[in-house]
Amino acid sequence: MSLPQIAIIGRPNVGKSSLLNRLVRRRVSIVDPTPGVTRDRVSVLLELEAPRDREGEDPKYAELVDTGGYGVYTAEGKRFDDAGVDLAALTEDIEAQINIAREQADVLLFVIDAQAGVTALDETIARMLREGGDLDKLLMVANKVDGESWIAHGLEAAGLGFGEPIVVSASNGYGARQLEETLYERVELAGSGTEAPEAPEMRVAIVGKRNAGKSTLINTLAGEPRVVVSEIAGTTRDSIDVRFEIDGRTLVAIDTAGARRRKSLADDVEYYAYHRMLRAIRRADVVVLLVDATDEVSQVDQKLTQELQRQFKPTVIVVNKCDRLAETNIGPEDYLQYLTEQLRGLDYAPIVFISAEEGDGVSDMVAMAFNLHRQAGHREATGSLNRVVEEILKKRGPSSRLGTQARLFYVSQVDVNPPTIVLKVNHPKLFTGQYERYLMNRLREELPYSEVPIRLVFSERDRMEVNEMKQRGRSRDFE
Repeated sequence: MSLPQIAIIGRPNVGKSSLLNRLVRRRVSIVDPTPGVTRDRVSVLLELEAPRDREGEDPKYAELVDTGGYGVYTAEGKRFDDAGVDLAALTEDIEAQINIAREQADVLLFVIDAQAGVTALDETIARMLREGGDLDKLLMVANKVDGESWIAHGLEAAGLGFGEPIVVSASNGYGARQLEETLYERVELAGSGTEAPEAPEMRVAIVGKRNAGKSTLINTLAGEPRVVVSEIAGTTRDSIDVRFEIDGRTLVAIDTAGARRRKSLADDVEYYAYHRMLRAIRRADVVVLLVDATDEVSQVDQKLTQELQRQFKPTVIVVNKCDRLAETNIGPEDYLQYLTEQLRGLDYAPIVFISAEEGDGVSDMVAMAFNLHRQAGHREATGSLNRVVEEILKKRGPSSRLGTQARLFYVSQVDVNPPTIVLKVNHPKLFTGQYERYLMNRLREELPYSEVPIRLVFSERDRMEVNEMKQRGRSRDFE
């Protein structure tokens, strides 16, 4: 059973994003005074505790959806981006996303700014809601009621004809409990939301530079216009989680803001979007690095490659717009060689060619992502692991100019995602650098980790382990 949906709507700068963050008790949506920060539908799981007079009852669950602001670029604020592009062109797409949220919602939170009072745009939105037949699922919310002195101002929203508003302050939490209890009752009336949804089998973050086609790919995966797609660079700001099923398997794909060099970030919003992109990488099981086949690999792509290596993330390099590769006069084999040279350090990562717009190759990309997730979650038996490593070291062990002999005591895999292998040795420095790279490549050949990063940890044994090793006689010497 699908979860009930609660959508937050209103004009720009009334605190919709702050309200979502307050209700879910973490920072999900970007909050900034600039109009137009939220452009897509940002959705998140909301857990609602039972009202105080019903303590002990099970919580209810709903999908909470933040939306852009109506009339977003007709309000005062930053209408033009740093390249001089008129962002008013996005208004139609943003409002289309808002209207989808309205249609799908079981509960609508119409938010106004109590401190600014009811504005002409608020009245326009109220008229639209009445004409759209949304009254039966509407809850009026007066935000920025930071204390009792602002309650009277918040109650002015009753003049819009939707009853007495719930007064809250998203910034300090005033009145939030009352809103949560009201939502609990509304969700209960919807007749669902009694169980939290099962965790997805895999989370995939889609990253890349601006205009690589990330949002188009998300919409293709979701089978609907889930996020705004535009030729305007930097359209996506928030990291958007989109849950969908493919071949009976549940995935969450995370759309992220287009990466650019940090020194080129135009404002605080881009700074926040950049760091949410990094957070999306951290919480993903697999990362899709989307490369535009019609454009050269840039410094931004290379920086992303370094970040993925730093975080030991299983990565599928996905070449988008492959149907236009012929325009570049480069054959597929030459292009593969070009990518390997440009994206150094990810030579083990598989490469998939797709057209996000046409849907070609997308199923292969998803299958490869599942394959990498399986590899990264594999745990090799200790005995097998020791045999493999000992055989590698017998054929070629680390050398020392000073004649120090490398000695391996034992090997153990201590974690998965990424596979983390600890090697207890006498001199860890002998194993690092060039020899570590050699050992890593051989392990990929011998173990089921051929296409995912492996974390190797070289550690000296402590005194207790020395005594145990002497008793067991398990150390090995290698030339």
